[in-house]
Amino acid sequence: MRFNTFFGFFFLSILTAFGQQNPLTTKDSVQQRAWVEATYQKMSLDEKLGQLFMVMVTSDQSKAGIANTKKLIKDHHLGGLIFSTGGPVRQAQQTNEYQKLSKIPLMIGMDAEWGLAMRLDSTYAFPWNMTLGAIKDNSVVEKVGRQIGLHAKRLGVHINFAPDIDINTNPKNPIIGNRSFGEDRENVTQKGIAFMKGMEGAGVLSSGKHFPGHGDTEVDSHKALPVIDFNRERLDSIELYPYRKLIKEGLSSVMIGHLSVPALEIKEGFPSSLSEQIIGEVLKEQLNFKGLVFTDALNMKGVSNFAKEGEVELAAFLAGNDILLMPVNVPKAKAKLLEAYNKGRITEERLAHSVKKILMAKYKVGLHRYSPIKVENLYEDLNSLENDLIYEEAIENAITVVKNKVDLLALKNLDNKKIAYVKFGDDNSDPFLEELNKYAEVTQVNGKDAATLKAGLKDYNLVIVGFHKDNANPWRSYKFKQWEIDWLMQLAAERTSNVVLALFTRPYALLDIPSFNHIDAVVVGYQNSKIAQEKTAQVIFGALPAKGVLPVSSHAEFPVNSSVSVPALKRLGYSIPERVGMSSSKLAEIDKMVQNGIDSLMFPGAQVLVARKGKVVYNKGFGKPTYDSDAQITPNYIYDLASLTKILATLPLVMKMEEEGSVGLNTTFQELIPSFSDSDLKNVTVLKALSHYGRLPAWIGFYLNTLDENRKPSAEFYRNQMTDGYSVQVADHLYMADHYKDSIYERIGRQTLKSNRYRYSDLAFFVMKKYIENTYNTDLATLADNFLYKSIGATRMGYNPLERFPKQDIVPSEDDNYYRYQRVQGYVHDMAAAMQGGIGGHAGLFGNANDVAKIMQMYLQKGYYGGKQYLDNRTIQKFNTCYFCDNNVRRGVGFDKPDPNGGGPASKLVSRKSFGHSGFTGTYTWADPEKELVYVFLSNRTFPSATNTLLIKSSLRTRIQETIYEAILN
Repeated sequence: MRFNTFFGFFFLSILTAFGQQNPLTTKDSVQQRAWVEATYQKMSLDEKLGQLFMVMVTSDQSKAGIANTKKLIKDHHLGGLIFSTGGPVRQAQQTNEYQKLSKIPLMIGMDAEWGLAMRLDSTYAFPWNMTLGAIKDNSVVEKVGRQIGLHAKRLGVHINFAPDIDINTNPKNPIIGNRSFGEDRENVTQKGIAFMKGMEGAGVLSSGKHFPGHGDTEVDSHKALPVIDFNRERLDSIELYPYRKLIKEGLSSVMIGHLSVPALEIKEGFPSSLSEQIIGEVLKEQLNFKGLVFTDALNMKGVSNFAKEGEVELAAFLAGNDILLMPVNVPKAKAKLLEAYNKGRITEERLAHSVKKILMAKYKVGLHRYSPIKVENLYEDLNSLENDLIYEEAIENAITVVKNKVDLLALKNLDNKKIAYVKFGDDNSDPFLEELNKYAEVTQVNGKDAATLKAGLKDYNLVIVGFHKDNANPWRSYKFKQWEIDWLMQLAAERTSNVVLALFTRPYALLDIPSFNHIDAVVVGYQNSKIAQEKTAQVIFGALPAKGVLPVSSHAEFPVNSSVSVPALKRLGYSIPERVGMSSSKLAEIDKMVQNGIDSLMFPGAQVLVARKGKVVYNKGFGKPTYDSDAQITPNYIYDLASLTKILATLPLVMKMEEEGSVGLNTTFQELIPSFSDSDLKNVTVLKALSHYGRLPAWIGFYLNTLDENRKPSAEFYRNQMTDGYSVQVADHLYMADHYKDSIYERIGRQTLKSNRYRYSDLAFFVMKKYIENTYNTDLATLADNFLYKSIGATRMGYNPLERFPKQDIVPSEDDNYYRYQRVQGYVHDMAAAMQGGIGGHAGLFGNANDVAKIMQMYLQKGYYGGKQYLDNRTIQKFNTCYFCDNNVRRGVGFDKPDPNGGGPASKLVSRKSFGHSGFTGTYTWADPEKELVYVFLSNRTFPSATNTLLIKSSLRTRIQETIYEAILN
């Protein structure tokens, strides 16, 4: 028999030399061979036969099932177990129990193609292979393979039946699909090699499947026998191609699929898993494979219908398989093998060939020095932050733009876009919409039919359609419903708005869309996981580039390897600390610090944001808007930013004007405001004033002169409703006389210079505000909004927030009992700014931490953000210079700087190039170009009373900043 002749030669080669071509050989091959030989010699025939079986078990099986497994191990000396469903702790405990019963340690296997979560609860699901197939950088795929391998090893799993290297050339394939890296043979091969190397590097055996190739079929081999009816030339060029390459790279094992392949097996309808020609000749002789050969599960209909119990297992072994996976009946199968051995159909050499390979594999995974699995901290080890880091990197590299008409993506010029979001599909879309709203105001629009949907969208000029399908496993339904396609076609055909389609399922879903003529951009996010949704939103807005390449043909317009490169626009992204070299555990200390501040009555609530290297890695809300509020602070709440207004509103406009030549650092106050020509302040320069080195008064209590003898708002200056001449609203039902706004500047002009050269003063920003507004004949609020906030996407930032936001979204700043005599909420806390209609150059701006960070990041990026150059780097450097530091000044031109002598609001750990500002209401922001850091702290420490100085005395904001620097790794 040709089979025995071949195997005699093959057995001799493996027995006499554990050569380099054998993927089961270890570096200590002499010791390995000695252990294999010694172990084999001690084994009885019954024990040898038992090594051939790997039985399926589940960690959630009944007591009876566990007892049956234990009996099989003791009575039949099983070689291994393949775990299926259950949980990790239960699996570890059961594995330890089963290993105690086995004379030769069991080889534990799992189908964990995308991680242990393929089978187990409480474990991590990594991206499907098709998602990985979209990645250009194979090192990312290797990282995924390694992490999956590390998880398997931690759980006591020795072989993972992965990677699936089927080339999925048939979109209707019911069982492979997302499990394939794609349809391009080179891409599938390179991804398979990378995944294999990653997993093997973690100490877990790999397994290529489903040999000779399950990618081009519409039949599920679990249910019937698929026919792969191609000639040998086609099989060599497509199906067999990855195996040839992976075998050369050291593939540990191959799983034989249950397939009918007429070009390779002359017996009609004969399963490849039972074919001597396919296993012996093709795999072992022609492809020179020397590793373990596994059957696919023998309980699958593709093979189990072929013969009776026991006969199938015998046929599989005779065909050249080493391990019989998931046999239906071990006692019957073993009896058939024993009978064949006794009759000489199975020789000792043939048996030794497989058993010794199995022992070699066991040695390679360390079972020659077996130790039980440590159950302690197992859940934590399997669910570490490292998983998200790797998943995030994989998704970022996979997201693929396949259409981008007129460079619509990444979205620029947000000031002229009104954006709607329409949800299609039946799965969760919240992470996507929430992430979109971090960049711009995006409104979800629903409709009961196409007509009502179109009516709801009539005021929007950009529509983002998200198609969200179940992400539980790669076999879930992925197709559009017909009504969704109809609506999409009608919506796009209207051409009243740009349309972006974001797909959160396998790319084959695009096949059913008849035309993309009127869809401007198509983004494939591949999966509907939280991270995939968030990262796709970041690609759409330019926080991330689009790097992926389509791994399969998804439409006539989008063949395999389609890709449109979309560069990033340097908008802030959102990630986790370790991604930017910071420690999550260290940053978590901020939680306790802020909570301690709340418990110590420093403030009722706060927001804290940390960004590094262009990514927000910490953004949380704490406490409540007021001490007796039911609501909890979230990152969306809006705070009175107080003096942060100086560097977030007035200063950017001053810098722009300086670039344009409208103002210079040596421009004097009398040049800015001609009425100051007779003032003592006339020769104060912009440089000195904004550096707080102009000898200006620190503060003027303008409001005091408007109070009556009872220290209440005087009837001379105020009305409780808007009337002619009284239109300046300073609070609810309190309107100031219009003419008093001019009195503010008259009073400033009457001031005298102080003796102290360095004195912090707001007055310079009064002067700059007036000059800016006079120059452009427009109020500062409108100018800042048009120049910066609208286009940068600071959607929750601006003056007079009650004009745009409900009051409950705005944190109150004080229960005023000295001027307005009411709760100040939605109106600026600063009295002088309130007396200017809420628009001050020194105060009046409201916003949340996320929007503050955008502007600070723009400064860090040398004036560039979101595709627009707002300011020249030269200008920023000029204003971020301390010109009077030799005189104990810690101010740049408008910016606060680190105190050269220590002290001040900034930590001693910040660099000299860093800059920022603090605000009276308990706000603070700081940016450090050297560490690429942005820090924002917002609170309402002035609530209920501005006399509360506990926050200032505690230096909490500075201590948090120190913690941030300490969180930087290395």
